[in-house]
Amino acid sequence: MIIPATMRALQQTSLNGPQDLRLITKAPVPVPGPGEILIRVTAAGVNFGDISQAYGTFLGGPQPPYLAGFEAAGEIAARGEAVTGLEPGARVIGVGIGCGAFAEYTALPAAAVVPVPAGWAEQQALGLVVNWPTALAALRPLGGVAAGQTVLIHAAAGGTGQAAVKMAKHYGATVIATASPGKHETVRALGADHVLDTRGPDLAAEVLRLTDGTGADLVLESAGGATLGASLTAAKRVTGRVVVYGLAGGEAAITNWELVYKHQIHVIGLNIGILIQAAPQIFGEVMGQLFELLAVGVLGPGQPTTYALTEGPKALTELEARTTIGKLALLP
Repeated sequence: MIIPATMRALQQTSLNGPQDLRLITKAPVPVPGPGEILIRVTAAGVNFGDISQAYGTFLGGPQPPYLAGFEAAGEIAARGEAVTGLEPGARVIGVGIGCGAFAEYTALPAAAVVPVPAGWAEQQALGLVVNWPTALAALRPLGGVAAGQTVLIHAAAGGTGQAAVKMAKHYGATVIATASPGKHETVRALGADHVLDTRGPDLAAEVLRLTDGTGADLVLESAGGATLGASLTAAKRVTGRVVVYGLAGGEAAITNWELVYKHQIHVIGLNIGILIQAAPQIFGEVMGQLFELLAVGVLGPGQPTTYALTEGPKALTELEARTTIGKLALLP
């Protein structure tokens, strides 16, 4: 494979948000260092983490100007020193904070990639290393979901939410999902038992009504803002768990007084990148379970909404406005 010296890429030029994402045409193609591979990117995943980075709220995120994107799928174009078992031409999907995935080429640690499943296009594997492990970690090792329990899943029409609905149903849970009204049919088709309006006037009261006043055993909370309070109120007293893995709707506060007198529940924070670093054994178990779910057909090839690389700002703006359904992909 002939590797060019320069490439097209999307550069974030400020911390004012995705509107300051710019296409550049002469970015240098990265050179893979020891333990790294160079990927010719055929599809890049768009995530809420990209939006957080664009506003400077992603802890440890890159500083502008930087090449945006951190989830990439494509073909191995070259290998750095000490890389074994990954041959040029192999199709992989991987993740790396600051790797600049919104580009024609990106370099990633070899340890941060997995093969694209046989028979899948690269874009169909987006989510395999970000959204799906997040959903599974929230449900199983952290959330402890079990058959017969009730799970409340916010943003159920998104990439992570859709996977969570399918997996929670597979594990025998009753699923209460939230989404905006235009997305309800999509979520019902995934198997959700009940679908509520994300912006309903009293979300917690609806969950309590559906659970005969006891509340949800597990809440998957990615909305943030005012929704966090509803999630805490909707969780079952004492044994209920709320796994917080996103803040798309902004920050929210919770006080000691509330935990003692109002919300006697388990509040669990999840960041998949930190999980990989701090508890690699748990992450390995999550990925093992994930491939088992793929093998039995619980999860299958994704069908992302695709955008050209030049439409990157549009894709991020639409994701930020939460007008999209499912996974989004840029196709360099």
